[in-house]
Amino acid sequence: MATDDDAGDSTRVAIACQGGGSHTAFTAGVLERLLQECEADSYELVGLSGTSGGAVCATAAWYGLAAGGTDDAVATLDAVWRDLSARSPFERFTNAWLVGLARFAAGGGPLPLFSPYEHPATDAGRTRFLDALEAHIEFERFPAIADETSVDLILGAADVTEGEFDTFRNESVTAEAVLASAAIPTLFEAVGIGNHWYWDGLFSQNPPIRDFLTVPDRAAEKPDEIWIVQINPRYREEVPKSVEEIADRRNELAGNLSLYQEVDFIETINELIEDGSLPDEYKPVTVEFIELGSDLSASSKVDRDPAFIDLLMQRGRRRAERFFRQREA
Repeated sequence: MATDDDAGDSTRVAIACQGGGSHTAFTAGVLERLLQECEADSYELVGLSGTSGGAVCATAAWYGLAAGGTDDAVATLDAVWRDLSARSPFERFTNAWLVGLARFAAGGGPLPLFSPYEHPATDAGRTRFLDALEAHIEFERFPAIADETSVDLILGAADVTEGEFDTFRNESVTAEAVLASAAIPTLFEAVGIGNHWYWDGLFSQNPPIRDFLTVPDRAAEKPDEIWIVQINPRYREEVPKSVEEIADRRNELAGNLSLYQEVDFIETINELIEDGSLPDEYKPVTVEFIELGSDLSASSKVDRDPAFIDLLMQRGRRRAERFFRQREA
């Protein structure tokens, strides 16, 4: 936790980006507005974390900020998501086909299952993903950036063989590490880094949160507040009853499981501080949420249609704007 001696005029903020496939284009829009506000107002950004699509967003924003500031971060987010969307005629056709299959499966339709180790398109998907990142992010600069910036970058991934939650931090982040965080096991082969093999971080920390608070040698940079960009809705007004509604809700609850474990950790520490069970130099950390909403189906998480991506980014900017208006009120 940050100490009272470190307090200043600025509110130190860390932003955590939950994963959720194409829905995390919403996160890109949110980040664009949040970063602009942090630059203009009394907020000091001290950390970015993410998992899966949230890892893509956090990495693009972190690099852009270091490369040229807020404008470069916005431009990098826009460029990466433009390249990840399905723009060629063939990609549009393939995207429509995949979304249709996902909806059919969510409705209870039987589909044959294929291992990514047996599917010929697996390598093409991996290459496509890495190319979209490396076209706009110079990963070879990350060690130098990590030495120069006070903003932490933390990505979550799941170690397949060890069964452990793992994180990649600052200079250890590579294009392959971002892929590891986003490697859905039904679509990608496990990503080998060192002597470990990784799957999608949705199986671990979605997104990493407590890691913002566990670096003793950087205590001055620990956050006063953590803003979580949440993709999977916490609440549903009605009990799901159809096959598709049940599948959607299972997806949402599974995606939120590790998130609320992370938040519970923060809240437990806050309670210990309030009870006087921790030394006086510790202080509570406020957790805020910026939510996508509950009107989208889980099957649309694979939809890379450019119009859909643009719509999500626009919604993200509006939700972030509303977030700041509510804080002012």
